Amino acid sequence: MLEIESLNKTFAAPSGPVVALRDIRLTVGRGEFVTFIGPSGCGKSTLLKIVAGLDTVYEGSVKLNGERIGGPGIDKGVIFQEPRLFPWLTVEKNVAANLSLRNPEVRKRVGELLELVRLQGFEKAYPRELSGGMAQRVAIARALLRNPDILLLDEPFGALDAFTRSHMQEVLLDIWQRSKTTMLFVTHDLDEAVFLGQRVVVMNPRPGHIRSVLDIDLPYPRSRTGASFQELRALVLGEFEKVEKGPAVDVGAGI
Repeated sequence: MLEIESLNKTFAAPSGPVVALRDIRLTVGRGEFVTFIGPSGCGKSTLLKIVAGLDTVYEGSVKLNGERIGGPGIDKGVIFQEPRLFPWLTVEKNVAANLSLRNPEVRKRVGELLELVRLQGFEKAYPRELSGGMAQRVAIARALLRNPDILLLDEPFGALDAFTRSHMQEVLLDIWQRSKTTMLFVTHDLDEAVFLGQRVVVMNPRPGHIRSVLDIDLPYPRSRTGASFQELRALVLGEFEKVEKGPAVDVGAGI
């Protein structure tokens, strides 16, 4: 469904070119949930922007459903750390975005999505009246409006408190299981990566590249306190610790 081959991304800087991503190779199947973890500066967000079509200047091949990604489109939904809602619009109008709620099909779809994200009864509320978790659920509903093939989430729960974050992880898994949408999820939280993903991609920095891809062979729902979860968490932590202790790589190499 998503095929990334020999992806390289270089940024121009006053001190010379900086390699952000080097030789990224990854295939993601339809309906799969993949999480990405790694230290700051390892290129996780840059990779997501390329898949989203927000950055089209790179070397290599990035294809969605066999077609090269050439820019943003309704086949790709994006969720950022901040909900980025329009403060002057109600919840239902934020979800509808540029589509009219006077259209019966749009109104029906918005209603279905608000039920999916557990926000029935808040259709007429404004963003200022919502908690952080509720606002992020509105953003997720908006991203799903046009039935995207893939949903890209860049640390969407990073600004939430621990209780709300845990709740939102449960909500997201429910949305994923019911919508069958492919999800790529970037996080700095190791527990979150293991709790959500069917696979965890561990990335190295300087330049950003994939160190390892670990299968999380646990059924849903998952218990963070279970022995199997803790074993897999330790496995991912071991890979992550190798990333932190690994030698720095010359960012100018390979250009």
